Amino acid sequence: MEREKYLEATEYEDVKELIYGSVKKYNEKTAFTIKHKKDKQVEYEKISYTKMLEEVNNLGTKFYDLGFKNKRVAIVGRNRYEWVITHLANLLGGIVSIPLDKELQVDELENCLVRSKADVVVFDEKYKENIEEIQKRGNTNIENYICFLSIPELKEQGKQLLEAGNTEFIDAKIDKNKMNILLFTSGTTSKSKAVMLSQKNIASNVYSMQLVEDIRKEDTNIAFLPFHHVFGSTCMIVMIAYGVNTVFPDGLRYIADNLKEYGVSVFVGVPLLIETIYKRIEQGVAKKGKTKIVNIAKKLSNLLLKLHIDIRKKLFKEIIDELGGKLRFVISGGAPLDGKVAKGFNELGIQVVQGYGLTETSPVIASENCRKMKHGSIGFPMENVELELVNQDEHGIGEIRVKGPNVMLGYYENEEATKEVLKDGWFYTGDLGYFDKEGYLFLTGRKKDMIVLKNGKKVFPDEIEMVINRLDEVEECLVYAIPGNKDKNDVKLSVKIVYNKEVVNEKYPNIKFEELEEIMWNKIKEINKTFPPYKYIKNMILTDEELIKTTTKKVKRNEELKKLLKK
Repeated sequence: MEREKYLEATEYEDVKELIYGSVKKYNEKTAFTIKHKKDKQVEYEKISYTKMLEEVNNLGTKFYDLGFKNKRVAIVGRNRYEWVITHLANLLGGIVSIPLDKELQVDELENCLVRSKADVVVFDEKYKENIEEIQKRGNTNIENYICFLSIPELKEQGKQLLEAGNTEFIDAKIDKNKMNILLFTSGTTSKSKAVMLSQKNIASNVYSMQLVEDIRKEDTNIAFLPFHHVFGSTCMIVMIAYGVNTVFPDGLRYIADNLKEYGVSVFVGVPLLIETIYKRIEQGVAKKGKTKIVNIAKKLSNLLLKLHIDIRKKLFKEIIDELGGKLRFVISGGAPLDGKVAKGFNELGIQVVQGYGLTETSPVIASENCRKMKHGSIGFPMENVELELVNQDEHGIGEIRVKGPNVMLGYYENEEATKEVLKDGWFYTGDLGYFDKEGYLFLTGRKKDMIVLKNGKKVFPDEIEMVINRLDEVEECLVYAIPGNKDKNDVKLSVKIVYNKEVVNEKYPNIKFEELEEIMWNKIKEINKTFPPYKYIKNMILTDEELIKTTTKKVKRNEELKKLLKK
């Protein structure tokens, strides 16, 4: 299998070594920019790499002083600098870090704290009520409750301890193969699994990304992906390894403002975010009546690119300026990205590559890169990952299994589930895919989501959903199977469409719901013609009610299906 590593990178054995290596290399360069708002005044604080490490060591020294050595520290909060230094203090001190989803309901959050046997919880003041409720119930083993607001004081106390000669935290030796991170997979708590990851897992994955992804020390990254998600927390460390300046978003509503405010040049995001940004670009172009001009410009630009002449930045300056003017590189992960969206961004001069991975693989297994791109594919396996397809069908589609230093230690206190996915050193992903003639890997969907018709034909919902989601009127959709009317053993394909109220109101003012249903059904019938008959959608539900999703915006398919099939 073809591999390509074309960028220089230093391979570190653990995260502690990696952080110290980056600080030595980038010392006074800005690692994080923090926005402070006081009485409508905005100030920006720049944290250098050297200062970041000092603050991690100060906090970690205080953690050891409080007795957290060899303990488990959970973190609940928004993406912010306090989250970063808490997580790094855990890792650099060999303390088990437990990043938890801030959006969990009280019962679910409590369940995670109990299941993970957390000793300490460090939390964002925004979620104080939930934490206080859990504390009042007294069902956990939590001995210390620390609010992010207390961190400046703890850092100062740790600094004094260090100055007095307490170097126990700084001198801590790391066992690179020991569980150091405990992460819950997406889904409801009763079904989610706690994944055990080591520092070797994370460091090896950071290294493999550095070999192929063109992120530069001059870049500014915005931390969109929640840090409790493995892709978010690993990418935070990836950015530190590259010497990048990371900033924090004010919220999804302020994406465009934040891109401009900080001059963001790179970010890692989920497809829903990236596709939403692209839809807004298209709608903005259409409102100005420039769709035809932009399409002609793209054709001209593509022709010149074949002659190695790149005029995209000049040609599409107005569009790129709407995204802050500096955006050049985006990594998509967490779910399949529509190839047309990736192609659209790349034609504008903003490079979008797709990565693929799971919590259990720390996370990246395969990725496109600047030299190896094919829209819709997930590129090639990472340099240190072995990847195979097993139980392939006549079309070459099989389950993806992988082996490598990024594969988890196992599921915490769940030997049965671990044995189901880890066999002879191979991790079975549950994802189906195929290789094309050039060796690019394509995903077709989750093994468990595949719909098998009575005639044996296989339907992958993702494939059809991607096409339906391209319609302006569609916010999101879910393709599923319902029992056939005549033959209960057979199924027919159905779709639930969540329409975009803003677009519908603009395109069809004062339209009645029944009329909108008819318009949308006619559009579905047109889409059907682009597929073979066995993939035709035979039924449609139209709603403005958002699909049930995880906090990383993945649709909870099973929960949606339960809801739909009850009707």
